[in-house]
Amino acid sequence: MNSTKRADSDRIARILIVDDDPTIRELVMMNLEAGGFGVAALDGGTDAKSAADHLSPDLLILDVMMPEVDGFAVLESLRSDPKTRDIPVLLLSAKATSDDVHAGLEAGADAYVTKPFCPDELQQEVERLLLGDL
Repeated sequence: MNSTKRADSDRIARILIVDDDPTIRELVMMNLEAGGFGVAALDGGTDAKSAADHLSPDLLILDVMMPEVDGFAVLESLRSDPKTRDIPVLLLSAKATSDDVHAGLEAGADAYVTKPFCPDELQQEVERLLLGDL
């Protein structure tokens, strides 16, 4: 099966990236686009919930530490709305202690990848979340 497709359809998987760091955002976008995914990006959490409502992404990649609205607030908002609660969320963060990872998963994230990250590791997590365990 082509890794760019969701397991339940033939369309290209759409991923929404929310990260305030333009370098990280661009790196993640380039890697996922090269993997054949459809990618949209935001530079902060303020509009993340409305973008998720509008775009209906198959996966959301969220930075934890962002000004104004952090990743945990976005995650809480997503999980409290029936329209977005089932969107898989991968937290991508420089907060890298085991307590940080545990807190992210307890808050409702489906995966947690720490910065700096290996692009291959990120790609594997994305594929796991979109296609199930490979």
